[in-house]
Amino acid sequence: MIDSSDFRLQTAQQLEAAAARVPTLTAFVGLDGFVDEILQVVDKRYDASRYDRVPTIAAYARRLAAAAGQSTNIELVNVMTKLGGNGPIMGNALSSFGLKVTYVGSLGWPALHPVFQNFAQHADVNSISEPGLTDALEFEDGKLMLGKHYMLKHVTWENLKERFGRDKFARQFGTASLVAFVNWTMLPYMSDIWSSIQSELMPEIEGPRRKLFVDLADPEKRLPSDIAAALELIAKFQAKFDVILGLNEKEAYEIAKVVGLDASARDADGLAALSIEIQKKVPVDTLVVHPTAFALAVSAGKADIVAGPICRKPKITTGAGDHFNSGFCLGKLLGLDNAASVLCGVSTSGHYVRTAESPAVMQLVNLMRAWPQA
Repeated sequence: MIDSSDFRLQTAQQLEAAAARVPTLTAFVGLDGFVDEILQVVDKRYDASRYDRVPTIAAYARRLAAAAGQSTNIELVNVMTKLGGNGPIMGNALSSFGLKVTYVGSLGWPALHPVFQNFAQHADVNSISEPGLTDALEFEDGKLMLGKHYMLKHVTWENLKERFGRDKFARQFGTASLVAFVNWTMLPYMSDIWSSIQSELMPEIEGPRRKLFVDLADPEKRLPSDIAAALELIAKFQAKFDVILGLNEKEAYEIAKVVGLDASARDADGLAALSIEIQKKVPVDTLVVHPTAFALAVSAGKADIVAGPICRKPKITTGAGDHFNSGFCLGKLLGLDNAASVLCGVSTSGHYVRTAESPAVMQLVNLMRAWPQA
């Protein structure tokens, strides 16, 4: 695992030298959209404004289990309401770096939902359906995402062509420096959309290879056969793009089972070895996996593991993975190698969980040079 100040300083220098090129990069991102309520669960309340939160998911689980056969009352406190969904969070983070972002997804129909208005001031934002809704219960050791997804059935290829425009979609898909399709799990017609794109639009693509990023987004609830079919579609994009498949740790183990691999080893080296085997089964250019304490990227059978900036008391965790993805893609777009790109990813998520804000490029540079210890 790479965890040295020399490496971070060298990457900071590379990133700073390349920063002037960021405004020349473009990104086409979609296709989901959520309104997120960030919530804390009350453990003990002292008065109208003071309370202790339930600190961990395990503690919350014990409280719920104790209510079996008896019922109970759970108080949720709204910490903030914000734009949500893997796509909008990633697109907003890329925009904060300075990329020219075009977004299409479920952000309100016929009018944009107010929570996305600020995003629309910094990017070309287009919506084709109402957003999903998420209650994000945040704890010190993770989060529980309680979603209402029924609106997302309107994210279809027909609606994309009718409400966004086939020609506009084809132009963005065929020219953007980075194309990102995220949240396959919650979009019931995403595989159909990918299949239509591959049959209708990919044959028209010419010119140099560009980057295409995919995030499945916690596919545990989907059938293994559907996941396997989605992985085959993702690999087909490799014909015209350098494909990056992004997974968190839990997703990596889930995908391993789907493709018939032994997912019993749970340490960093075991996860790296497993990721190498996953990439053999899902032949994309780069597989990236991001646990909380470190992250790794695999290309051509080689894994680069990079330590992240640990944050014991995060201000926010919902969206941390999407910020990692945006930082990793930034590094790859600027020509950094996998290890340096992973450092860009963990630095982006590290800044975000500490501040609840998406960083600019120079904030990443500064974080690498003054690496936080907790």
